[in-house]
Amino acid sequence: MSDLKFEQKRALSRVEAADQLEALATALREGGEAEFELAPVTLSMKIPDELRSEIEVEVGDGEIELEIEFKWSIEPGSSTTAAAPAAAPPKAATGRGRATKRSAAKKS
Repeated sequence: MSDLKFEQKRALSRVEAADQLEALATALREGGEAEFELAPVTLSMKIPDELRSEIEVEVGDGEIELEIEFKWSIEPGSSTTAAAPAAAPPKAATGRGRATKRSAAKKS
């Protein structure tokens, strides 16, 4: 079971999706502490120099689903470390923990 779970589903324009991906790219490029504005919360976490990634594309039922996932260890002494997010999600927020580690545009 995850220590923190956060999932956000909402409709985005192409520009809004690009803004989210651009913020993620900047955080990955700069490393260190990263903040993600996911209204109404801000998630803050440390991004290590190395991480694992997975890109998944599914086509079916008249839709294309694109998932971009990044993972890294939060264990002390491992080759990659991360801090837990500084802001807890609102009570209504639930979902899969991996959302705290990525910002992906999902277009239906």
